[in-house]
Amino acid sequence: MPVALNDLRLLLIQIRDGAEVARHEQICVIEQSGLEPAQIRAVNVVTERVPDSSDADEAHIVIIGGAGAHSACDDDHFTGDLIRFVRAMADRGKPMLGCCWGHQFIARALGGEVIHDAANAEVGAVKLELTGAGMVDAVFGACPRVFPALAGHQDRVSRLPSGGVELARNDGNPNQAFCIDGTMIYGTQFHSELTPERLIERLSVYRHYMPDDSEFDELRKQIHPTPDARRILRRYLEIAAQRIGA
Repeated sequence: MPVALNDLRLLLIQIRDGAEVARHEQICVIEQSGLEPAQIRAVNVVTERVPDSSDADEAHIVIIGGAGAHSACDDDHFTGDLIRFVRAMADRGKPMLGCCWGHQFIARALGGEVIHDAANAEVGAVKLELTGAGMVDAVFGACPRVFPALAGHQDRVSRLPSGGVELARNDGNPNQAFCIDGTMIYGTQFHSELTPERLIERLSVYRHYMPDDSEFDELRKQIHPTPDARRILRRYLEIAAQRIGA
């Protein structure tokens, strides 16, 4: 049975070192989802145990967020449990959305491949192009064929899992967005929860990755609004809520 947006409950899986950036991510999800804080339960698996199936029963949708200090190519202390969790959610037909690291991790957990690719790293506003599948997709089809999005990554999904459908790409990075065919499992390499102002705040937390002041100032200048990408999170929630129980 469809769920009204004001009744929707999210489980936000975080991979964040530090309370400040974890809270920042929560605020960004609240802002761009349009949901109330009480509708979102956040679990940071860096410091808390990975949720199990009973935890997920309380949520309609699972979102797996970004991770400034962790690579989806590596094995952390939470990796095995989180892989099992993602697979269990997929088996149960639970809607899942991965953002940046979460996008990569869902692909890996379901049998795809993630690689480190510093040569095609992206940070700031990037241009994406919808694939044919993306142009007719329920979530992405409302976007123009070419649109900007906000990104920050050095790893990428090099091979989609079985059933994966590429929805958006650019020259250096295929699989910028994907879904698992016939499900509400989606991944976006870009950050649909961020505005330019929020991205600059996020990058300021990770300034040690960009210690040169002039380089950081130039990056700030090239970051611009990405209204179509910003609407993806809300649109995903609207469509997933309508399909729950279908």
